[in-house]
Amino acid sequence: MEKLSVTKKKIYACDICGKGISEHSNLKKHLRTHTKEKPYACELCSNAFSKQANLKRHMLTHTKEKPHACHICNKGFSLSQGLKKHLRTHTKEKPYACDFCSKAFSQRNHMETHLRTHTKEKPYVCDLCSKAFSNSNSLKIHLLTHTKEKPYSCELCSKDFSNQSNLKRHMLTHTKEKPHACHICNKAFSLSQDLKRHLRTHTKEKPYACDFCSKAFSQRNHMQTHLRTHTKEKPHACDICSKGFSESSSLRKHLQTHTKEKPHACHICNKAFSQSQHLKSHLRTHNERETI
Repeated sequence: MEKLSVTKKKIYACDICGKGISEHSNLKKHLRTHTKEKPYACELCSNAFSKQANLKRHMLTHTKEKPHACHICNKGFSLSQGLKKHLRTHTKEKPYACDFCSKAFSQRNHMETHLRTHTKEKPYVCDLCSKAFSNSNSLKIHLLTHTKEKPYSCELCSKDFSNQSNLKRHMLTHTKEKPHACHICNKAFSLSQDLKRHLRTHTKEKPYACDFCSKAFSQRNHMQTHLRTHTKEKPHACDICSKGFSESSSLRKHLQTHTKEKPHACHICNKAFSQSQHLKSHLRTHNERETI
């Protein structure tokens, strides 16, 4: 009987992280994740890429070519993987499951972002203040607190916003549309995330825990505000006197000391106050007089 010879495939190891790579060409590509080398440059703009495939993907942003069409709704995509992701919006397929809980996702990057809620990993760091974030979008929004840039404008009024989600939220103040209703109390909301927050008032769920103490919160922004009692961070600064505040509401109250604005008026004697708590204190003086 003829003896079969089995040839072992050579494995190339990365000198930096020790990862084994089966092809030498793939080892070169892998090394660029360490060296940050970007040898593939776009001839039309200043962007450069570590992989040729990424350059090809980028070139379609210039040519606007969309050869991959959805057979259900005819929407076109420049890349085949873009079409694959889109098809899941029709099929409701969720192939990417979380290893820690029962949640599943239609896209891998959504699952990877979700995993960080378990691992507490924050790989996106602000170069200006070293604050870290679990996803790139949160970092982009945070950077606007430094630049004060508001690139998203409302077409119906003069208001500008630092991120698109805030603009969408604002637009509903014009349309008054509230498509998301609570199945328990029928209260309706303009945004699905507002309904999710509201449902926690029924379930008493508090998924956002403080890393420093035992307190937990039903809303992320409440937890983030609470964290500043530990970190002493004051991201909201007054443009007039540079005084810093941990909460935006505190900054708004402070600004009234500069503008002398007094929006809170007493309905009994018409005396006006810059802060609502000052009006409450004043109203007690009327109640005390009535009891004498």
